[in-house]
Amino acid sequence: MKTLITTFILFFIGITTALGQFNIKGKTVDEQNQALPFTNVILYKIGNEATPSGTITDENGNYQFKNIEKGNYKITISSIGFKTEKIKEFELNSNKTFNITLKEDNQTLDEVVVKSTRPVIKQTAEKLIVDLEKTEMLNSNLQDVMRKVPGVLVTNNGITIAGKGGVRILINGKTTEYMDVDTLLRDFPADNIAKIEVVEQPGAEYEASGSGAIINILLKKNVRLGTHGSITGWIGEDEGFEYGTRASIASYKNKLNWQTSISHSKPTWRDDLFLVRTVDSETYDQVSKSPYDPNNLSFSGNVDYYINDNNSFGIGGRWNKRTSDRITTSRTIVSDATNTSTLFSENNFDRERTNFNINPYYEYKSDTEKLVVDFNYINYNNDNTNTLYDIAGSTRSFTDRQYIQDGKYAIKTYKADYSKNFSDNFKLSVGSKYAMVNTDNDLQSFLEDQTTSAFVLDPETSSQFLIDETIFAVYSKVNATMGKWSFSGGLRYEDSNTNGTSHFIENNQPTTKVKKRPISKLFPSASISRKVTDKIGASLSYSYRIRRPSYNSLNSFQEFLDPFSAEEGNPNLKPAFTNNYQFNLTHQGQPFFTVGYSQTNDVIFDLIKQDNTTAQIRQQAVNVKNFTNWNFRLFAPLSFTKGLEGYTGFIANKNMYNSDLHGVDLSKWSLFWFVQASYKLPWDVNFEMSGNYGTGALEGQIDVDWLAGLDFSFGKKFLDEKLKVNLGFNKMLNRGFNGTIDYGNGTAKVESNGSRQNIQLRLVYSFGSKFGKKKSRRNSSRDEENRIDDNN
Repeated sequence: MKTLITTFILFFIGITTALGQFNIKGKTVDEQNQALPFTNVILYKIGNEATPSGTITDENGNYQFKNIEKGNYKITISSIGFKTEKIKEFELNSNKTFNITLKEDNQTLDEVVVKSTRPVIKQTAEKLIVDLEKTEMLNSNLQDVMRKVPGVLVTNNGITIAGKGGVRILINGKTTEYMDVDTLLRDFPADNIAKIEVVEQPGAEYEASGSGAIINILLKKNVRLGTHGSITGWIGEDEGFEYGTRASIASYKNKLNWQTSISHSKPTWRDDLFLVRTVDSETYDQVSKSPYDPNNLSFSGNVDYYINDNNSFGIGGRWNKRTSDRITTSRTIVSDATNTSTLFSENNFDRERTNFNINPYYEYKSDTEKLVVDFNYINYNNDNTNTLYDIAGSTRSFTDRQYIQDGKYAIKTYKADYSKNFSDNFKLSVGSKYAMVNTDNDLQSFLEDQTTSAFVLDPETSSQFLIDETIFAVYSKVNATMGKWSFSGGLRYEDSNTNGTSHFIENNQPTTKVKKRPISKLFPSASISRKVTDKIGASLSYSYRIRRPSYNSLNSFQEFLDPFSAEEGNPNLKPAFTNNYQFNLTHQGQPFFTVGYSQTNDVIFDLIKQDNTTAQIRQQAVNVKNFTNWNFRLFAPLSFTKGLEGYTGFIANKNMYNSDLHGVDLSKWSLFWFVQASYKLPWDVNFEMSGNYGTGALEGQIDVDWLAGLDFSFGKKFLDEKLKVNLGFNKMLNRGFNGTIDYGNGTAKVESNGSRQNIQLRLVYSFGSKFGKKKSRRNSSRDEENRIDDNN
C-alpha cells in the first residue's frame, strides 16, 4: 500500500509540474512580410534577468521555447539592420504565440533599403553602405573586402575613391591603431566585419579633418551567448614565405561580457623604384629595391557590464608592436657622352613601433535616446635607425650617413554624443569633443668620419621637434523626413591651437623657433534626397572639410632615402580647406549614377624638385593654391546569369592643380573600369574576382600611364560551416606604377613596381554556441591618430 501511495504522489507531482510548463512560439517577418531567419530571440524571466534563455529563428522565421515554467516574462527580438523590438512583461499561464514585425534600422533617415542579393548595397546622400553581415563571401582579410566595395580601387599605391586619395579608415567610427594602411589591409580579419560605410560627405558628427572620403568598418554587433571564439591561420607566398595566426575568445553571459584576441603575422612584399632622369648633359639611371618582412604582434580585449536594459559601461584596450629590419639596395649609373660612373648603396632600416590604446566608456540607450561618453588614450612610440652607405663596386664617391629618429606621441580625447528621436520623422544629435596631443620627435644625424670610418654626430642637421596641440569641437545635426523628402543638416565648430617648437643648431648656436597655428572654424554639412519614383531616388549633398598637416610633415627634418634623394618636412605648412558637392541617382536604393565636384584651397601637395647643380632630388609637402576635382561614376549590378552577384562600372575623373608660387600647372582626365563578382561553383565552392583597368591618372606630380589589376579567390565551408577555407590569388595582373615627373627644370621617367602573384591560403575555425545577443558598441572618431601618418 505504501508503494502504491508513493507512486500516486510522484505521478500527481509530475502531472502538476507538466501542467505548470508552457510553450512560447512565433514568427518574425519584415515590413514586406518576408520571413527573417536567424533573428535573435531572448526570453527574460522577471526578477531573474541575469540568466536569460536564447534562441534564433529558423530559415522560415519561426522560433519556439518549450517547457517554460509559469511566471512573468519579457522578450527581446533583434537582428542586424533592424530595430530591436520588445514584448513587454506578460504572464505565462498558458501557451503563447507572439508574431513580430521588425522595422529596418536606418542610420540616416534618407536611406533607401534594398531587398537584393547578398551583400546588400545601400546608397544614401551621405554614404554608401555595403552590408556583409549575412553574406556568403569567404574573404580572407580587409583588403579582399575592400575590393568588393563599388567604386573603391585598391592598388599598390593605396586606396582611391573616384580617383581621389587621402582616404581615412575608421573601425567602429574610430581611427585604427594600425599606423599604416598596408598592415591594416593585410592583417585585419574579414570574418569580423558586418558593414562597410564609404562616407564621401561626412556629417557634423564626424571629425572635420580630411579632404578625402572616410571608410568606416563596422564590426559585427550580434555576438553569441555563452563562450565562443575562433582560430585563424594563413600561409602565403609573395616576396617570400609569409604567415600569420590569430586567436580570439569571448564570453557573453548575464550582465558581464568580455572578449580578447591575440594575433601575429609576418607578411612579405617588395617595392621597386626605377627612375631615369637628365641633369644638364648627364643621365641618372637609378634602380632601388626594397623587400619588406615586418613582424606584427597585437593583443586586444574589452569588458562590458550591462547595469540594466538602458545603462552599460566598459573598457577596451589594444597593444600593437611592429618590428622591421630591411635593406633597400640602390644602383645609380651616371653617364654622359664620354664617361660613365656607378654608385652602389644600401640603406639599412631598423624600426620598431609600439602603440597602446585604452578606451573606457559609458552608454545610456532607450527606445528614443542614446548617450555615449568615452575617453580614449593613445601612447605611440616609433624608434627608427637607418644607415645609408656605399658598397663595393662603386666608382663614384659618397659620404655614408646614419639617422637615429625617436618619436613619441601621446593623445588624450574626451568625447560625448547624444541623440534623440522625437518621432519616426525627426532626430536631433549633439556632441562635443576635447583632444590634447603631445609629440616629441628627436633626430640625430651622423656623418662618416673619413679618417676613422666611424659615424660622428652632425649638429647642423640634427634637431628636435615638439608639438603641443588642443582641439575643442561641438556639433549639432538634424535628420527629418516629410513624405518623399528627406533632409540632413549639421554644423560643427572646431577650435584648435597648435604650437610647433623646433630646437636645432644654426651657425654653431643653439636655436629655438616656435610656430603657432590657431584655427577657429565652422564646418557646415547638408544633404537632401527625394524618391522620384518607386525605384528611382535622387540626392544632393554638401560638406566643408579641413585637412591638417600630419605631425611628421611639419617637422623640418631632412632624411636621405638614397645618395641622390631625400625627404624633408615643412614647418610652414598650412591646413587645406575643401568644399565638396555630390549628386546621386539610385535605382532601388543601389548606386547608379554619381557626379562629384570638390574645390580645395592650399591643398597639401608632395612637391618633387631637382637641383641641377647638385643633382639632388627633394620631396617636400607644400601648399598648392588651387585644386579641383570632377568625377562621374556609373554603376550596374551583375546579375545576368543565375548565381552571379557583383558590380561593374566606370569612373571618369579629372584632377587639376595650380600654383604660380611653386610652378605647378597640372590637369588630366582619367577613365577607370572595374568589376567585382562572385559565383557559386559546383560543390558549394564560392568563386570571387575583382579587376580594374585605368587609362592613366594624375597622382600628385606624377603623370601615370595605364593601370591594371586582377585578384580572385576560391572559398568553401566545412564541418557544419565551422571551418572556412579560402585560397586567394592576388596581384595576378599588376602592371605597376609607370609615369613621368615634370620637375620644371627637367623630366624623369618613373616606375614603381611591387611584387606580384601573391598566393595565400587561410583557414578559420569557429567554436562555441550559436545563440545571439545584440551588443551595442560605442562609435567615437579619433582624428589625431591618423595624423601621425607614419607608413614605415
